[in-house]
Amino acid sequence: MQTTTTPSIPGRDGFDVVILGGGLAGLSLARHLLLETDKTVLLIEKRHELPPMRQKVGESSVQLAGWYFSKMLDMESYLFHEHFMKYNLRFYWKSGGGENRDFEDYGASYIRPFSNIASYQVDRNTFEGELLRRNRESDRFRVQLLAVDLGVTLAADASSDPHEVRFRVGEEHHTIQARWVVDTTGRRRFLAKKQELARPNSIQHGAFFWWVDGLVDIEKLSDLDPKSRRLHPNHRQTGHLPQWLATNHFCDEGLWFWVIPLQGKTSLGLVFDSDVIHWRDVFSVEKATRWVCERFPMFARDLPNREVLDFGGYKTFSHDCVQTLSSSRWAMTGESGRFTDPLYSPGSDLISIYNTLVVDAVQTDDPAELTRKCQTYESLMKAVYQAYVPTYAVSYDCLGDQECFSLKYAWELAIYFGVYVFPFINELLTDRRFIIAFLRQFSRLGPMNRGIQGLLSGFYQWKKDHRLPTDGPRFFDFTELGTLRAAEKTFYQVGVSVDEAKKIVRQQVDNFEEMALFIAAHVASVVLDDPKVLTSRAYVEALDVNDLSFDPGAMAARWAEHRDDPGLQEWSFDPFVLERFRTEATLPVAEEVAS
Repeated sequence: MQTTTTPSIPGRDGFDVVILGGGLAGLSLARHLLLETDKTVLLIEKRHELPPMRQKVGESSVQLAGWYFSKMLDMESYLFHEHFMKYNLRFYWKSGGGENRDFEDYGASYIRPFSNIASYQVDRNTFEGELLRRNRESDRFRVQLLAVDLGVTLAADASSDPHEVRFRVGEEHHTIQARWVVDTTGRRRFLAKKQELARPNSIQHGAFFWWVDGLVDIEKLSDLDPKSRRLHPNHRQTGHLPQWLATNHFCDEGLWFWVIPLQGKTSLGLVFDSDVIHWRDVFSVEKATRWVCERFPMFARDLPNREVLDFGGYKTFSHDCVQTLSSSRWAMTGESGRFTDPLYSPGSDLISIYNTLVVDAVQTDDPAELTRKCQTYESLMKAVYQAYVPTYAVSYDCLGDQECFSLKYAWELAIYFGVYVFPFINELLTDRRFIIAFLRQFSRLGPMNRGIQGLLSGFYQWKKDHRLPTDGPRFFDFTELGTLRAAEKTFYQVGVSVDEAKKIVRQQVDNFEEMALFIAAHVASVVLDDPKVLTSRAYVEALDVNDLSFDPGAMAARWAEHRDDPGLQEWSFDPFVLERFRTEATLPVAEEVAS
């Protein structure tokens, strides 16, 4: 799929869209434009080959991007033939019952069935090569490699004048006129820096990653013989589908280690809060391998013996941007604009959403309508991005405890399914009537989400001092929490009208309010060591869903006020699904508060 040729500029000096950068964001945007519009597209890339020789990170896709790549970009058959269909996200924790040398020693949280919307473990190099090949089949597409000394002059009159894009190929200098300029240069962030729009955010995380030859089959990292592995009682909870097909996360406080299968190789990566691990301690294959094998001993039987194919890392990777879409006919998509964190694999999702909005803007000729769209779309982009940030900036420590993280992820996944995936698969994010109503409902989530993230982080820190370690692995299917199960059902609600979609989103947000109250009540029931808190209607009604926090003293006082009220709280799901995590507290909070 690689090419070292440098195609000459075609016999024209202008294009409808010039895309800066030839990675996943740029190539997928080009294909989207070629499929959905009649626009001419020039993709400019400084490298001499696409895809590059070095292996590219970012292989895990989830439902939104899976839909975008397979359905909207018409790559479904190719993805099934050339890449692994993904078995959801799965998370693992060491248990206190053994040395954790065997896979069977680890507890897990997961979704047991395959998702109704397929997602994939994407070898970025192979996939991007195929995108380029298909783009080149169109006579409206050109790619220019080896383009250096890039310069862009944005038009003074955005309503009529073209932009000017300049670059050099060898000794030749070129000037191209472009109606639209879209930056997909990734971490180079060409337009964001040029326009002084680049901004930091509150996420301070790093990552080191490497690829090894062959499949790291986590289920075989065990002293058990094959028959004993096949018949192990853990399968009563986990089932029999190959767990190596998942994006597998091995978790601890403020960090996680990924294991992702690709055709013929395995992607490995350690992501960490910079307050937990210093990048110097893990920034080589030798250091990272040693660190992982010490922290998660089951890998010591495999990783040191693997042939390493490539590696890389980021001391820090998260960033924000003031603006990513303008009615002056420029845009940013992919990491050139905003990026949060690889946990939950949101990078390709953001590409999918941004590309969809950019393509619709590119097709809008009326300046007044374009201005209205860009203002609305930029508000949507900011809201989507900013909703992710507390997940990573506030409660990353919850990765250290299975119960805390299971609550956190079930909450976040329900929101993802119900108000991210559902509108996207119904192609509603370019319908202004829907977006206005959507943002109104979405704003209800902000205070709840901030409160939940702080509550769960506080709960985790409390558990470090007050809870005994588990005596063996625990297993939990996230969909046992009914709110998530209800959100997943929206995948089947396709082809709905705008009015129907508004009602569905409103109902989902109502469900999230119930889930927020449940999380607060469950945490209090553990802290107070009294399961009856969960069924106390008076206690639950005294909670403010927009003002949740972790305050054991307030929990104890509220329970003292309402514990004798006989009214029973009615939940739409079983409130005791987390009882498997309940262990005796070392110091009941009532005694602590009293002292």
